[in-house]
Amino acid sequence: MASVRQVQVTFDCAEPTRLARFWCEVLGYVVPGPPEGFATWDDFDRLHTPEDQPQYFACSDPTGAGPRVLFQRVPEGKVVKNRVHLCVRAGTGLVGDERLAALEAERDRLVALGAVCERVMLADGEYESCIVMRDIEGNEFCLD
Repeated sequence: MASVRQVQVTFDCAEPTRLARFWCEVLGYVVPGPPEGFATWDDFDRLHTPEDQPQYFACSDPTGAGPRVLFQRVPEGKVVKNRVHLCVRAGTGLVGDERLAALEAERDRLVALGAVCERVMLADGEYESCIVMRDIEGNEFCLD
């Protein structure tokens, strides 16, 4: 039996292009080139109403190591806690105050992009610090 070697993470959302661009900044991912006939995505966006914007928008890891992330437009808004969330590994290999400082620096960078800090969970002797965040559409994710 063959094993799956790649996954795609898919988000339901209201504004696929906007959310994909946010996550590109968070993850260092890239967006695909614009549709044929357009020099940039901004050129494409200017010619379409919000309702005519793409139903899907993806971004990918330029190194090919991470999963592709797809954002798909859905009519309903987010009403409950995510069942799946991304953990952005901003403190890998760090402990204590050094880890917390790295997480807080990344938190501040992401807040400037429109993310919201939900709560800071300090190290407790069993677990290291992490920070729970929300993206620009309210989806939870962690900095760990």
